[in-house]
Amino acid sequence: MEMLARVCQFSICLSWTLFVVCLGGRTIADDFPQPINTEPANAVLTSPEEALQGIEVPKDFQVTLFASEPDIHQPIALATDDAGRLWVAENYTYSDLPTNFDDSLRDRIVILEDTNHDGKFDKRKVFWDKGKRLTSIEIGHGGVWVLDAPNLLFIPDADGDDVPDGEPVVMLDGWDSQAARHTIVNGLRWGPDGWLYGRNGIMAISNVGVPGASPDQRTRIDCGIWRFHPTRHQFEVVSAGTTNPWGMDWDQNGQMFFINTVIGHLWHVIPGARYRRMYGEHFNPHTYGVIEQTADHFHWDTNELWHDIRKDGKTIMTQTTDAAGGGHAHCGMMILQGDAFPADLQQSVLALNLHGRRINRDTLHRHGATYTARHAEDFLKVADPWFRGVEILAGRAGEIYIADWSDVGECHENDGIHRTSGRIYRLTHTGQTQSERPNVAAVSGLSLEELIDQVDSGWEWLSRKCLLELAERTARGEDVQAVQETLRQQFRQASSEHQKLRLLWALNVVGAATPEILQESLRDPSEHVRVWAIQLLAEADYPSPALLETYRDLAVSDQSGLVVTWLASNLQRLKMADRWAIASAIAQREEYANDRVLPLMLWFGIEPAVLSDREQAVQLALTSKIPLVREYITRRVTQEIDRQPEFTEALLASDLVRKSDSDPAIVKDILLGMTEALRGWRKGPELKGWSSFAETHSDHSDEEIGQLVRELSLVFGDGRAMEELRAIVMDGNASLLERRAAIQALVLARDGELVPSLQQLIGDRYLAADAITGLASFSDPKTGNILVGRFNGFNTASKRAAIATLASRPAYATVLIDAVAAGKIEREEISAFQLRQMQNSSDPKLAKKVAELWPELEALSEEKTAQMQVLRERLSSEKLADADLSAGRSLFVQSCVNCHTLFGEGKKIGPELTGAQRNNLNYLLENIVDPSATVSENFRLSVILMEDGRVLNGVVVGRTEKTLTVQTATEQLVVQRQEIEEMRESKLSLMPENLIDLLTETQVRDLFAYLMSPSQVPLPQADQK
Repeated sequence: MEMLARVCQFSICLSWTLFVVCLGGRTIADDFPQPINTEPANAVLTSPEEALQGIEVPKDFQVTLFASEPDIHQPIALATDDAGRLWVAENYTYSDLPTNFDDSLRDRIVILEDTNHDGKFDKRKVFWDKGKRLTSIEIGHGGVWVLDAPNLLFIPDADGDDVPDGEPVVMLDGWDSQAARHTIVNGLRWGPDGWLYGRNGIMAISNVGVPGASPDQRTRIDCGIWRFHPTRHQFEVVSAGTTNPWGMDWDQNGQMFFINTVIGHLWHVIPGARYRRMYGEHFNPHTYGVIEQTADHFHWDTNELWHDIRKDGKTIMTQTTDAAGGGHAHCGMMILQGDAFPADLQQSVLALNLHGRRINRDTLHRHGATYTARHAEDFLKVADPWFRGVEILAGRAGEIYIADWSDVGECHENDGIHRTSGRIYRLTHTGQTQSERPNVAAVSGLSLEELIDQVDSGWEWLSRKCLLELAERTARGEDVQAVQETLRQQFRQASSEHQKLRLLWALNVVGAATPEILQESLRDPSEHVRVWAIQLLAEADYPSPALLETYRDLAVSDQSGLVVTWLASNLQRLKMADRWAIASAIAQREEYANDRVLPLMLWFGIEPAVLSDREQAVQLALTSKIPLVREYITRRVTQEIDRQPEFTEALLASDLVRKSDSDPAIVKDILLGMTEALRGWRKGPELKGWSSFAETHSDHSDEEIGQLVRELSLVFGDGRAMEELRAIVMDGNASLLERRAAIQALVLARDGELVPSLQQLIGDRYLAADAITGLASFSDPKTGNILVGRFNGFNTASKRAAIATLASRPAYATVLIDAVAAGKIEREEISAFQLRQMQNSSDPKLAKKVAELWPELEALSEEKTAQMQVLRERLSSEKLADADLSAGRSLFVQSCVNCHTLFGEGKKIGPELTGAQRNNLNYLLENIVDPSATVSENFRLSVILMEDGRVLNGVVVGRTEKTLTVQTATEQLVVQRQEIEEMRESKLSLMPENLIDLLTETQVRDLFAYLMSPSQVPLPQADQK
């Protein structure tokens, strides 16, 4: 076998050598490494011609094969120059998971040109071939901008001869180039403001700055959008959040949108916004809330499992996911606009759907303060199972280029890599005529006057290139004074919004957007001109008192929610003291009280100022017509209650809150903010006025207000509240909701007198699981034996709660393990996560007992690859066909449902599990057998030893000065830092590695068959009981 492998490898190398010789003029330096394919030999690549025939295009469009192997391989990014030529980034270094990036290979930049306009390239050059992690390119300012992690490079080519003038210049460094994996920095694009924009993903934190910058001069970023100014060399994070943005564009009004994966696909970019993250925390611990996606829909059936949509054309997509759009993963995005496209498609968002092998289409609509996006009919579909669209770009004459990575795997690469394939398709609207297209050989050949004329061109590509050319010539020092004056005149005379916006952008890039022009524009009839005036003024000198007053007036009276949102966004650039007047005006805009975006943008703007002027903050909380602002300000000042309680006291003493007839909504907002701030606290400082406030509101007609008052009274040491809650716990006439809330509050307060009640409630059919879970927080010598003694009489939920409680403390766990050894409790009742938890305890005797009873834990973890091969053989399609799907569902409920959702059942503790095509065995095996292989640094397991003896295994998902929020496999806990004895961080995933090691061969078959099944099945009869 070893000799055969060597022969095969030699054959591949020989074939590649002959292939390179045959390329002739297509090759470059002889030392360019030979890419080797690692894809299995049985994966047969679809020919370019056959793939082309399988593309279903919309009416009045046609598609051609612009380029394919052997002329192009692994196209990861596209750009066009001022002559319309296509520049292609080829990435060879991205490798399989164990290798990550193969530094024995190199990446390169290739230029393709169609000189005879037949829809296919006929001229090819290699511009640069020294890349190592090449993900993006953009052309402009006398050279080529390149993302080659850890650097943003500039390769000078001032004379435009397609030969670098010298070595690349490092403009920025610090991008993570290892742990980021497939969420690596990407996506260069010029914005209308003259900045160079880019994107970054979630799996690693980068510390970015100019070369030589000290740590405190650098900017942290993980998932988000960023920008860099080409002449000022200024770097900024524009927005933060999501998962792995890999596509973006600006609409006709200069509003930016980007595409994402898993947790939502389309997002509207607002400077300073913080969006939902797939996992992990925002850098600011006082973010509290996040902005959800712009789209009102998903492109997959969210009742399905996202991480099983993988691999080749043999996979089966459910009808519901197919109808929704094809899957969760998106790479590449553009917005159709300009004279090249028909009216009914204008402003359509086109996004490549990776697993759906199609182009999704969404339509943008103003909604609320900002936007929403609605799903339209898919734009294009591809039959080729190798199609992996990663980039889509508009060209010079209205053509659309689509880069096809061409592989049967995807970003996680669990099945090998096919480096010698790649296609670029060219899509055109057949309604165009040659005479309608702009007759411009190269934008760089236009005069300044001609550039101004074309800035407002109906051809979007030409308009953008002219804007960039104006910026370049200004940066080079050309005399643009006459142009500046012409632009000012045309701007003031412009009648259309389209023209006015483009002239405003042109004024900006030539340095003629004076404060006077921008301030005049704040009163323009167009909301988009007003938005851009705010945006550009934010980058100019600090606003004068008069301008700040204008902002306040706009906040009061402007009828555009978009303008008000930009005013809220702009708060983050103002001095703390200057934020309050504008923020207070925005907070009175009751029409946006429940808006998806504006309240959060307002909070992001005022949050840093709250502690610098608590009196202003308290006043705003009391007068705000936006509930979220009131709740979050209360939460922020209450977090400082042990140092400055007077500000929380001031909130409670207000006539708006303290009286019995106070508005319940306001009272509830204040109490919710206090409750969140003090979550996890055992005891707070004495709070002046609390007793009278509690007496007034404890019996409030709103049950939630009464419950919140009782919970807070525990923190403030009110013995009466403790007694009331104990009584509620044992009151059979109280509602289950009240009794459960009372149990949780007393457990949080560590009320030792609660233990006998909890032990008694173990026999309550409705509260048993709550009582058992609560007992984990108390060390009592009776608890372990009680739970073990009654275990076999518990229902399913109570059994799971009992195992979790028994595993939480060494003393309880010892009783549990002894019961397993004695045959009183079945081994199968204990999950791999709980075994790992007990192994991580501070008791070596306990760990030894676990190892003796489960010797397979250590043995099987050493040979994951071999284990996966054995499982592949055991889980053949023939054997899976004999599986008991209902039994598989029961195992899913037992082992997976606490963290993952499938068919609408389960929790979303781990990364949200949604998507389609759930029958790729290879991917399932890799993620179940070796779940820690790709775990992100901010989703790694921590082992926390508490002073009270508990052992917590979980991911830290939230931090305050006094508490940590820990997500375990079963619940989210808030623990006080001072009660932590020891905390150890690991490189493991929350999902245990030995999940299936504890199952029989039949159980493994049933579980996998259920995970791969197309629809829900009933639970077994016994489980239903």
